[in-house]
Amino acid sequence: MTRRPAARLSTTTRRAAMGAMLGAVLAFGPLAAGPARAEGTLRIAQQFGTLYTPFHVMKEKGLIEKHGKALGIDITVDWTRLSGGSAVNDALLAGNIDIASAGIGPFLTLWDKTRGTANEVKIVGAFGAQPNFLLTNNPNVKTIKDFTEKDRIAMPVAGVSVQARILQLAAEQAFGPGNAKKLDSLMVTLPHPDATAALISGSTEITGYLSNAPFQNHALKDPKVRKVFSSYEIFGGPVTPTVAYATVKFRKENPKTYKAFLDAFEEATKWVAQNTKEAAEIYVKVEQSKLDPAFITEVLSDPDTQYTLVPLGTLKFAEFMNRIGAIKAAPTSFRDFTFEDLHSASGS
Repeated sequence: MTRRPAARLSTTTRRAAMGAMLGAVLAFGPLAAGPARAEGTLRIAQQFGTLYTPFHVMKEKGLIEKHGKALGIDITVDWTRLSGGSAVNDALLAGNIDIASAGIGPFLTLWDKTRGTANEVKIVGAFGAQPNFLLTNNPNVKTIKDFTEKDRIAMPVAGVSVQARILQLAAEQAFGPGNAKKLDSLMVTLPHPDATAALISGSTEITGYLSNAPFQNHALKDPKVRKVFSSYEIFGGPVTPTVAYATVKFRKENPKTYKAFLDAFEEATKWVAQNTKEAAEIYVKVEQSKLDPAFITEVLSDPDTQYTLVPLGTLKFAEFMNRIGAIKAAPTSFRDFTFEDLHSASGS
């Protein structure tokens, strides 16, 4: 089979992608192992999207600190913003963060890599189930079979992000076994804000975008943008595309700090589900977003969104990644890659 050349980007697109990667380097420095941390210090990495609203609520309401005091410790929390699962995984392995958050794809890659080692990672909790949309501004694209070599599809990290894996599974379904990576040459790495702007403007090579909320909802307000598919259609039901995870070592050495985080995460998740209007206002405030809080309330209230810490649809994701050789392990249950706190629930 003839290997197709990698997608070439415009100067503007390359600059945006390089900026995201440079930001990660400047934030964390060399990827050397960090020093051991005592109880009471917690460093958390988050990314973009309304799925992270529970984190915004935790930060705004001081929930980690509150639950820490209930356990008898004072916790200092450091919040860091990154774009892309690769940067998040590098930071976690380097010891520069304690709680990582990224797509289920990047998590499974790191879980597979670290199983049985001192840096083994597991899921603390999911950010809820929410669909990812493949969008396009190309009027000729009705299904993914209509994309050509002239098209470029943006996503947080080409090839390995949760969006990339969704597109690969969709390609396998559309083109048949062995064709999961048929559209990989069209993938372009761009942070969500830049990808949204590029798709709406129509002035770059970006004609497709595998997104998340609220960016996909905002893009669909433009009459030139249409939805090609939802990840729920590809997976046959709800999927928790984004998860928070940590090393087994951190949980063992910092049981109270870990418990405070988990309790705060659970409280914030339930609160968002019951208070979407107030949660939307917090999202807009923390993100310094120009979006209307009413619009964010609409996104958070979408009936396709489920607020739960328990992973859903992740085993199917893992099976696919194992099938295409992206991970070596073949888990038989979501419990294989989650901490015991979630094991009594009905996940998938």
